[in-house]
Amino acid sequence: MGDIAKGVLGGAWTLLVGWILPTALNLAVFLLAVAPSLRGLGPLDRLRGAGGLGTGLSLLTGALLLGLVANACQNALYRLLEGYLLWPSRAFEAGCRRSRRSRAFLADRLTVLRLERRRAERGPLRTEDAQELSRLLADPRLARAAELDRRRTAVQRGLLRERFARFPIADDQIAPTRLGNAIRRFEEYGWDRYRLDTQLLWNELTGCVPDQIRRQSELARASVDFFVALLSGHVAVALAAALALAAGDKPDRLALLSTLVVLAALVPVWYRSAVTATDEWAAAVRALVNTGRKPLAASLGLALPQTLAAERDMWTMVSRLSRIPYHERAAALDAYRAEPTTTDPA
Repeated sequence: MGDIAKGVLGGAWTLLVGWILPTALNLAVFLLAVAPSLRGLGPLDRLRGAGGLGTGLSLLTGALLLGLVANACQNALYRLLEGYLLWPSRAFEAGCRRSRRSRAFLADRLTVLRLERRRAERGPLRTEDAQELSRLLADPRLARAAELDRRRTAVQRGLLRERFARFPIADDQIAPTRLGNAIRRFEEYGWDRYRLDTQLLWNELTGCVPDQIRRQSELARASVDFFVALLSGHVAVALAAALALAAGDKPDRLALLSTLVVLAALVPVWYRSAVTATDEWAAAVRALVNTGRKPLAASLGLALPQTLAAERDMWTMVSRLSRIPYHERAAALDAYRAEPTTTDPA
């Protein structure tokens, strides 16, 4: 009974922190700054006539209901912010090109720092390294960035590496937005390292790992959920303020304009915070994949191979079999047995 209660409370905690709390904050802003300018709406008029206790209960009930709705719509919210939903094809492609350029530019900056540090520590560079450094510094934009990077502290340079680590490893996995890339980097980790399709086998994988590992992943995601829900609510309240400003009957213009400006300024702050919060989520997912491979293989009736190359072959076949109809699996197994063994990338 204790374990059941712990599990229920744990799930309620992530829901409370990730969705209900930011929804309550946005609802409070709406009631304080926007609702007074909306006259003629029955529910809001009745709420203004209620006492303090009634207003508090209404706020609590609204936060719970809207938080549950936001939690149910979380996939749509994430896909919209990641650049997969409602994005025109041209905007999607332009965003991907911009992300690739940003990733390449960060990689070049880190390469310049690495080569210059090697030159300072070990003396003259090898011919090919010296040529690479000269080629990179020939770019005026990169040379200006390198000049600024030389004055950075070790901690600030570490932040550059963190920014670069928020991009996927494979170039074809690049997403059009920063949040999309930050999430895609750990979604592709299992496949890039082990050929384990964690997106396809996520439920099986999370069902095999220890509770502590799974709990770390859930708590890490709750932090990202908080900022996603907060900025989504800010957008909704800002739109309501704009509508009240345009169509309201004698609206409080100062309050509405202030609310609109402040919320619009905070949206990019919360978006950046959501991107940064994915670092802990990525670390938790990597730990989940690394520690969950062996129990996952055992639960599927498989023995984890001793070499990485053989393990990659095994997970490739498991992922392939999970995608094809049952009656075609025998042919797929025959084809797998006929394929040559891949080399170990490690």
